[in-house]
Amino acid sequence: MKDIIVNEKKLEKIVKAFSKDGVEKLHVLADFDRTLTKALYKGEFRPSLISVLRKGNYLCPEYSEKGEAMYDKYHSIEINPEISLEKKKKAMHEWWTEHFRLLVKSRLNIKDLRKVIKSGKITFRKGVLDFFDILHKNNIPLIIMSSTGLGTDAISIYLKDNKRLYDNIHIISNNFEWDDEGYMTGVKEPIIHSMNKDETSVKDSSAFKFIQNRKNVLLLGDSLGDPDMIKGFSCNNLLKIGFLNERVEESLDSYKKIYDIVILNDGKMDYVNNILKEVLKNAT
Repeated sequence: MKDIIVNEKKLEKIVKAFSKDGVEKLHVLADFDRTLTKALYKGEFRPSLISVLRKGNYLCPEYSEKGEAMYDKYHSIEINPEISLEKKKKAMHEWWTEHFRLLVKSRLNIKDLRKVIKSGKITFRKGVLDFFDILHKNNIPLIIMSSTGLGTDAISIYLKDNKRLYDNIHIISNNFEWDDEGYMTGVKEPIIHSMNKDETSVKDSSAFKFIQNRKNVLLLGDSLGDPDMIKGFSCNNLLKIGFLNERVEESLDSYKKIYDIVILNDGKMDYVNNILKEVLKNAT
């Protein structure tokens, strides 16, 4: 099954608008886990950075046991279509709050974040490094909004290890607090989870000053909730690209309703890069 363009005329219209307004009016808003990174590692589904920590032998055995129990309890709520958004939000906040307390109790050290990054189990999609380079070269801001359970520091470390911690990249995620020895002591509010990105306004971030006049937005996500990242930001033209990594046949119709383009089966970033190149080529 090929990647899906939901409405070719709409896509053409938005790309033309991007080109007409020029790169000075464009910014990119992207999720991290399973959007910029691949969803599969050697055929095994890797839903997030935190899953690598949870499944690996990085912290005490109690952490893995309790972390897995939390995942089993709350993930079933997260993906259940019969549970209301209000109840899901409450459950996800409980999950992340309990999990962050467990990380503190389990003596998470910032060195453990580096071990997760160095594990090789987290990899960028093919074409993502080129994607970063295109945006940086053309001074297009990239806002990474992530509910990852390992926070801003883990994403920053991964970008730095890949020599892509560019000054046009701004990360909105959970911010951990550390003591002088590098051990986690807490997390700053607000806690960002998978169901409240619509409440995590870009307007309230330090990145807002870089994008407030850039009303054309390219949005990248992998979940049905990721398009809500744009809520609270007024834009003129919005192109939404979704990565559908699993359960393609049963989920495709839902993705086609909220995304303009759907990239299937843990696909490459090439399509996104080609759109950017077209916009740059025709920019006025």
